[in-house]
Amino acid sequence: MSTIRNHVTRDVVSIDAGAPCREAARLMADKKIGSVAVKDGGRFIGLATERDLVATVLARGADGLMPVREAMRELPRVSPTATEVECADLMRVKFTRHLLVEEQGQVVGVVSMRDIIQLMLDEKQFVIEQLREYIGRS
Repeated sequence: MSTIRNHVTRDVVSIDAGAPCREAARLMADKKIGSVAVKDGGRFIGLATERDLVATVLARGADGLMPVREAMRELPRVSPTATEVECADLMRVKFTRHLLVEEQGQVVGVVSMRDIIQLMLDEKQFVIEQLREYIGRS
């Protein structure tokens, strides 16, 4: 099994925890991304996703001025040495599609369910190619 190290998004787009949810939504739309990391005092404290904004702002009829810290959720953290299976299990148990990747106490990136699925597919394809090569030699 491979680790997630090469599948981590290291260029994490972030927003201050006190910024309004409307600003987080605008940032996601401008960057064409589905989530932003939330920082408080320079430290990552969680992630706000499109789904979080819909559930906490739109569904409640709010005006989008509430601080993004009220819409975000704290995410489980994993090491870059975690395997795709460990990440998939944690995502399933914690009902999330994103994990913060932490190394030596610092968040170094984010890994998404899409990243994990791609890693799993790449590994399966590698095994298929190896089997084809082995069978072809027989």
